[in-house]
Amino acid sequence: MKCGCYFDTIAFAMQNFDAREVNMENSKIYGYMRVSSREQNEDRQRIALLEMGVSEKNIFMDKQSGKDFNRPQYKRMLKKLDSNSVLFVKSIDRLGRNYADLNEQWRIITKDKGADIVVIDMPLLDTRREKNLLGTFISDIVLALLSFVAENERTNIRQRQAEGIAAAKARGVKFGRPELPYPDNFRQVHSAWRRKKITLKQAAEACGMPVGTFYGKARRFEKSI
Repeated sequence: MKCGCYFDTIAFAMQNFDAREVNMENSKIYGYMRVSSREQNEDRQRIALLEMGVSEKNIFMDKQSGKDFNRPQYKRMLKKLDSNSVLFVKSIDRLGRNYADLNEQWRIITKDKGADIVVIDMPLLDTRREKNLLGTFISDIVLALLSFVAENERTNIRQRQAEGIAAAKARGVKFGRPELPYPDNFRQVHSAWRRKKITLKQAAEACGMPVGTFYGKARRFEKSI
């Protein structure tokens, strides 16, 4: 089958499917949300889940990165899923961003648990649709495409960040917290330590800093004189 036929099949399926028409009377409905540690506003996801009929008590949320599935609320939610369950997520990247892990978790939920998944922003990713080979094929190929794009974008972002940092360093930009100045007694304490009058620990304590910090400053000080 040529690529054009794939998209014709997908377009036909979308024209003949309305996610809201699927009967959920006998299903246990759950929702999953994820926001990164930098994001604080999860209202958009919560509203979307509530509009799909998920009760507040059945919404699970993690505040952490989507790079893997080592998330407490996700694990708690996963234990509740069975063949009578439907899991709603706002978008595929809220479930996960890692291509291999995302596909594996999709398999666990839909095959091992026998539950259904509905991605609200992508109607084709609704495993309640056609319980046949065609429905499975469409969901799997769209999932593979979307998860690949999501991970590829993450890789591109990391590469752009690395290139930006390298370029900034080349221009003399320094990263991290600025180094604290040497304390007033540093030269005297350093001299006593190098002449073995005091120990490294005593020298660090005299300057009011950890041993590692004192040693690092001592090395830099020696290179500068």
